[in-house]
Amino acid sequence: MERAIQFPAKVLSRDAPSEHELGLFSTESVLNLQRLIFAGSPLSEVLANIAQLVESQAEGMSCTIWLPDEDGKELHCAAAPSLPGFIAHVGAMAVGPKGGSCGTAIYRKEPVYVTDILTDPIWEHYRNRMLPYGIRSVWSRPLFTSEGKALGTFSINYREPRRPSTDELQLIENASHITGIAIERHLNEQALQRERDRLRLLLEITSSVTSRLDLRQMVEALSTNLFRVMQCDVSALLIPDSESGALRVTILHNPDAKGPFREGSLVPMNSSISGQVLRKGKSIRIDSFEQVRDDPEIFGNPDGRLLYERVIEEGLRTGCYLPLIGRDRVVGVLMLCRRSDNVFAKDDVILLEQVACQVAIAVENTLEYEQATKDRDKETKQRRYLEEEIRAELGEIVGESPALKTALSMVSVVAPTDSGVLILGETGTGKELVARAIHKLGSRSEKAFVKLNCAAIPLGLLESELFGHEKGAFTGAIAQKTGRFELADKGTLFLDEVGDIPLELQAKLLRVLQEQEFERLGSNRTHKVDVRLIAATHRDLPAMVKQGTFREDLYYRLKVFPIHVPALRQRTEDIPRLVRHFTGLYSQRMNKRIDVIPPETMQALVRYPWPGNVRELQNFIERAVILSPQSVLRAPTSELEPFQPNKRSNVPINGLAEVERDHILHVLEASNWVISGAAALLGMKRTSLAYRMKKLSIGRPAAVPQKGSIGGAAGEN
Repeated sequence: MERAIQFPAKVLSRDAPSEHELGLFSTESVLNLQRLIFAGSPLSEVLANIAQLVESQAEGMSCTIWLPDEDGKELHCAAAPSLPGFIAHVGAMAVGPKGGSCGTAIYRKEPVYVTDILTDPIWEHYRNRMLPYGIRSVWSRPLFTSEGKALGTFSINYREPRRPSTDELQLIENASHITGIAIERHLNEQALQRERDRLRLLLEITSSVTSRLDLRQMVEALSTNLFRVMQCDVSALLIPDSESGALRVTILHNPDAKGPFREGSLVPMNSSISGQVLRKGKSIRIDSFEQVRDDPEIFGNPDGRLLYERVIEEGLRTGCYLPLIGRDRVVGVLMLCRRSDNVFAKDDVILLEQVACQVAIAVENTLEYEQATKDRDKETKQRRYLEEEIRAELGEIVGESPALKTALSMVSVVAPTDSGVLILGETGTGKELVARAIHKLGSRSEKAFVKLNCAAIPLGLLESELFGHEKGAFTGAIAQKTGRFELADKGTLFLDEVGDIPLELQAKLLRVLQEQEFERLGSNRTHKVDVRLIAATHRDLPAMVKQGTFREDLYYRLKVFPIHVPALRQRTEDIPRLVRHFTGLYSQRMNKRIDVIPPETMQALVRYPWPGNVRELQNFIERAVILSPQSVLRAPTSELEPFQPNKRSNVPINGLAEVERDHILHVLEASNWVISGAAALLGMKRTSLAYRMKKLSIGRPAAVPQKGSIGGAAGEN
């Protein structure tokens, strides 16, 4: 941008020149000025030396040099070496048709030579500032770059009215060339320094924010680096908030907070500049918030007017909003605002867009890191859930009987696959242990094993337990809840007592098994899951299918690979092993040492049919260990009586009651003694059926396994 300056061939000494020699500088003077310019001396010093050099060319001459402000609307005196106090007193001159000689010269883009400021109308507003210094004539020449940018003006002043001579015109032209070189070089150096600072800023921001995975640490690093170069009063990072659907504010810099802008506050996605930037992915520069108060896309609506009031309360005047564009989406908005009318220049916006690119990478990394942390915490909770479940009663599958080995061989065959498994067997046979063994031997052993006893959950809450619910989905849903299918994603879900799932819920369960997707209660958003399902039941599912109490398509979906767990009476040879195993387990828990199990005790335990299977044996041994004071197991074998059905009440039954009793018995047998199924077939409530059964002395036969009591029905316990 610098220009060479051509001087006349004749060069004079520093002695006072004659009138016809005005306009020529000595070689030494020019070299001295060049040394000051190229040595990087302060601009004020260089300009003062130029003015003094020109003043030395003639008696009674004073020189002033004027520079424009940032927006180019006013000129300020930068050098007046022979006029003490002039710079502080004279103030600014507007660039315009009546801006004195200097402001008018910039406005007209041509020299303005005023013979007498007392009579010339362009000095109407400013002549009173000059008269205290005795100035009457002002000759001003504007300085422009080759691109037409105003650099300032060079002025020669005299105390009497006069017109410039030819030599004086040459003098002011030569002085203007040198002044223009000095000012332009200074601006170039400033621009170069700004560019260096900005490049350094980008490098520091890149290295500082991308090396941090915590959002707050990243924000602090950004604040430290950004505001060393970019001056502003308030800035914030706005990130979409998934719960509210608005933008959440993270304050970067607001030391003189006046309004409601605080960390964590929400800005609406609609009727806000930030929301518009996020949606469109383009920067918006606001030169005046006042000018956009009626813009329908910004503040020209009810919500926008409320936001505008907050902006005014904060005292903000200008701003710049930049989208943080990630790999495949806009991850947030960077906002910078000033409380002054100093607008963001185009160069500032370009720099900030480059900064925003780096910040976007950092924000995306931190958000992904936070999500990964949440996923890790979720997995930790799943593992803790698993540990608690295992801690309750893990144990191991004990036994060497052929019946048990057959079942375990089926486990080893199906475990490495991801196929669903249906475990069949009476209550207490260890179906959950088999399910855990399948999980531990499979490819999902490092993931969660989640279980749910379908018979232990009230009918109205079972769907929420399986699939989860949103806040407010039903009365009492005060928070969002994750269902068991979602908890078991990538892992295994064990549904115990699957035969007790209500008929109306079976269709939804079938869809999840087929499509591997579901919706939470109160939501229409579909969640994809990858779950291996293991189901277990003690009920006769084929009979329930025939009775219409269990869906046929769900039954065949569950029965991909059935495994039958034998009852304890079918593997009596395993009873001694189990007795020793449980004795050792509970002795250790109770800090006892029981080494001897009397033979008669073991024989009694082997002879007993154990209708409650391994669970009943386990509970019996625990009670025996409690009752054993020394090293010999004292088992209350007298309690091991054959299981008898409850005797009927002696209440007389008339003929009509007998018919009703027989009919209920027939329906109960047809439904495999599933109370809810029988009630449905009879067209009555479950509680009403339980009441009739109690009144008619109807009890569950011994041959039919039972899962808990039926609300006080006679003979159920």
